[in-house]
Amino acid sequence: FQAEDGIRAQPRSRGLGDVYKRQELAGALKNIVALGAGIGYGMDAGENAKASFITRGLAEITRLGIAAGADPLTFAGLAGLGDVAATCSSRLSRNRFVGEQLAKGHSWSDIRASMDNVAEGVNATRAALIMAKDLGVEMPIAEMASRVLFEELSPQKAMAELMARPARSEW
Repeated sequence: FQAEDGIRAQPRSRGLGDVYKRQELAGALKNIVALGAGIGYGMDAGENAKASFITRGLAEITRLGIAAGADPLTFAGLAGLGDVAATCSSRLSRNRFVGEQLAKGHSWSDIRASMDNVAEGVNATRAALIMAKDLGVEMPIAEMASRVLFEELSPQKAMAELMARPARSEW
């Protein structure tokens, strides 16, 4: 699930292979939410703010998954909510770590140079935005993550922009 691979949504099918593909989609997309949650942790956001962010992130990746043909329950189960909760809350999460470091003012290139492992959320962010554009799905969290990672938008400004969005239904 990398932007360079030109991944696009596949036609909707209901075979067993499709189920695995949609679970893999949920598993890749959750890393984007973990990047943002890490920023929240790095900014010492309150528990309610972090929970709200994670909830909005889950809704965002679910919308993309549904548009790509996934069963919404995939995102409500272990491949979605379970993985989001674990990845966003674990101090061992590479994606959360990247977000925390971004919030502390480190650039993505400096963070990448300091890591021995891969933070999948970085490439997933680019790929998700390509897929979202193709499917007509709005992804404000992924967009802000991309701008922080690749366009030097400060995490503080990104969070302020997300918080300034008008309230509306998440579905």
